[in-house]
Amino acid sequence: MKLVKAVEMQDIDHRAVSEFGIPSLILMENAGRQTAEMVKDMSGCLEGKKVIILAGRGNNGGDGLAAARHLLNGGACPVVFLLGQADQLSPDSEINLTILQKMTDKIYPLIEEGHWEKLIWELLGGDIIIDAIYGIGFKGGFSDFETRIVQLINHSKLPVLSVDIPSGVDADSGVVRGEAVKAAATVTFALPKLGLVLEPGREFAGRLTIADISIPGDLLENPHLPVNLITEAMAASLLGPRDINAHKGTYGHALLIGGSTGLSGAILLAAQGALKSGAGLVSAALPASLVGIFDAVSREVMSIPLVETLQGAIALEALPAIENILGTSSVCAVGPGLSRYNEANAILRFILERAGIPVVIDADGLNALEGDINIIKERQVPVVLTPHPGEMARMTGKSIEEIQADRIHYAVHYAREWGATVVLKGNKTIVAAPDGQAYINITGNPGMASAGSGDILCGMITGFISQGITPVKAAVLAVYLHGLSGDHAAAARGQRGLVAGDLLEALPQVMAQFEKKK
Repeated sequence: MKLVKAVEMQDIDHRAVSEFGIPSLILMENAGRQTAEMVKDMSGCLEGKKVIILAGRGNNGGDGLAAARHLLNGGACPVVFLLGQADQLSPDSEINLTILQKMTDKIYPLIEEGHWEKLIWELLGGDIIIDAIYGIGFKGGFSDFETRIVQLINHSKLPVLSVDIPSGVDADSGVVRGEAVKAAATVTFALPKLGLVLEPGREFAGRLTIADISIPGDLLENPHLPVNLITEAMAASLLGPRDINAHKGTYGHALLIGGSTGLSGAILLAAQGALKSGAGLVSAALPASLVGIFDAVSREVMSIPLVETLQGAIALEALPAIENILGTSSVCAVGPGLSRYNEANAILRFILERAGIPVVIDADGLNALEGDINIIKERQVPVVLTPHPGEMARMTGKSIEEIQADRIHYAVHYAREWGATVVLKGNKTIVAAPDGQAYINITGNPGMASAGSGDILCGMITGFISQGITPVKAAVLAVYLHGLSGDHAAAARGQRGLVAGDLLEALPQVMAQFEKKK
């Protein structure tokens, strides 16, 4: 499903009218009907419910006016407060107001004396509030008068349904400048807006429902729209059924290279992530001194002892052994527990030059790229990079603050520049493809911010690639299931104290549920 900025949604609306001949009033009518349906969903029934509607002067307010009519027909008791006079409304809103005035006299322009007290009184006896003040075109901040209204809404005890987007939330960034309506739920139309999934906009939106208003599918599925929301349906479509005649070779051989003294857990978790994501065979190439510890814990992963340095890290003398195992593998991940040492860059360069298979670079593998990022551009195989914001900052020369301020932009920019798939981890992990498409993940929770979680994600991406899934799709599937596993683990154990092993335990259950849905 596409995620859109305000200007992209406005263009879609315009094309629906100009190219397909759908009257804009029809779109507003459908938006109003869907809003009324959401009120019914939130309230249980409409009969006798007092619905306080705050309607702005633009088309968002018109959606609220259309909703009022449907609510009346459903037995509810809507009370409308206009933030302006009738002659200030958009043309379609004015038409809906004219119709509504023939059905009810409970319409009050808030600019008139006494109507402010009327609003306060109605809120005291209301059941639900509809926020139709500002839509996706909102920029900047509220007037003092509008600020008072928003504060009054937020201080009331009533549940709030926002129309398209909570008033005060930037539709492109989710940024709130000053005040914004804190909704219990938001009904957005046709496509979700970026500001509804990015923080803090997502928090202000509450429960999000995406409602159909009859815009043609060709407009909504336009491949030129660059940002996508990773949905359950998208993820499920990428997780194919297991072949009844399959054997272990059917699902590939995943190779993970890393580990060092004190960091053996990283490659162990990555290897387990590859196994539990469904790879047929998993090998871990690590310093020889760690093999005994590794084998004692992991019975299903094949360990490959490598020559090591005095510090317990992989030595350059291990390169021939690495080259041999690369030749029998379907995909290679390098970095978990590799450690920061002088030979790391040379080992990574060797792998990129000699591997004829996709390469996933994580953790200390990314640190080895610092100051030598051109080796990514020079390689001949697909590459997946999995940085957290700090690693992304070191790789690009930007500050963490710059990266975090515009995560989608930087992920897409460097995915294109490097010709690699970039998985920018964090709250709302972003998968950016070399073709400029971005995929935003909304599964996961703060409890996953613990050691080893990223190693498991690296292993999952590697495991899915080993099964023949393309690197971009493997990354999309992995980040969604990784976050969902964290959500399932948190639901069972709570977020505080959640550890990486809890994700591994939840992952097969999560994938089993997907199999049932398919």
